[in-house]
Amino acid sequence: MKAPQLTETPEVREVASLLIPLQGQTLLVPNVSVAEIVPVGKIEPVPNAPDWYLGDYQWRDLTIPLASFECLNGQPRPTPGNYARVAVFNTTGVSEHIHFVALIAQGLPRLARVTPEELQVRDASPTNPYELMQVSWAGEDAVIPDVPGVEQRVLDYLKTRV
Repeated sequence: MKAPQLTETPEVREVASLLIPLQGQTLLVPNVSVAEIVPVGKIEPVPNAPDWYLGDYQWRDLTIPLASFECLNGQPRPTPGNYARVAVFNTTGVSEHIHFVALIAQGLPRLARVTPEELQVRDASPTNPYELMQVSWAGEDAVIPDVPGVEQRVLDYLKTRV
């Protein structure tokens, strides 16, 4: 049997991504960071939770934390509209204790094939704490979220609930 040969990997030319509508802004995230987009179901409010923590959400027989990206960034709490969805994010490994974190979205995400030529940085150091970068993709403004930062904030809060 012949040993496998190492080959050069071609440069990544596009990243399959999602544009997730929020209240007043749009998140741009790679497809692989989102486990599923689901209709808003039952949200179990948590007494004395911070404003950004919308409650515990039941998803696939799991209870996962549901947060508001807008509130995390100091904006008013969004009112979910008729087309609101829950974007369930895979966690990034900040902790082995949580595997998913959900954010409320204001509509159905759209697929985006992001290429370097179409992506332009608007603000590489945004003022909001959970934004990594403000960008423009194919002429549309979007925000690249700090998913590990959101995950850490949720984890810090969950530790206080125990």
